Amino acid sequence: MSAPHILIIDDSLAETRIFTVLLEKKGYQVSVACNGQEGIQVAKARQPDIILMDVVMPLLNGFQATRELTRSPETAHIPIIVCSSKSAETDQVWASRQGAKAYLIKPVDPKILLATITQFLPKAVDNG
Repeated sequence: MSAPHILIIDDSLAETRIFTVLLEKKGYQVSVACNGQEGIQVAKARQPDIILMDVVMPLLNGFQATRELTRSPETAHIPIIVCSSKSAETDQVWASRQGAKAYLIKPVDPKILLATITQFLPKAVDNG
């Protein structure tokens, strides 16, 4: 069975580097997109197991990208975890309304990030 694939959609090079190093150390495959528009294209092409989504990005923000991904038949099955520095409750409610499964506030605690990813990873099918 191949390693779970996580797509990081974030315009911050520092954040994507931190997440990538953490996730690759845990054995995940990682893809990165630097804005919502690119993220949608990568999600449709690569079909990741989970998406980590920033909110404040150029071209298409994380709320818009989340809404498009969760409403598209090609990508609606992929859980989206929003990781944002926006900490207002209204942002968290809005992300949920767009279809996000969870909302983590940056800086994200690595243990909480990994636990949240594990919670939403599609369960492996036992072929034994």
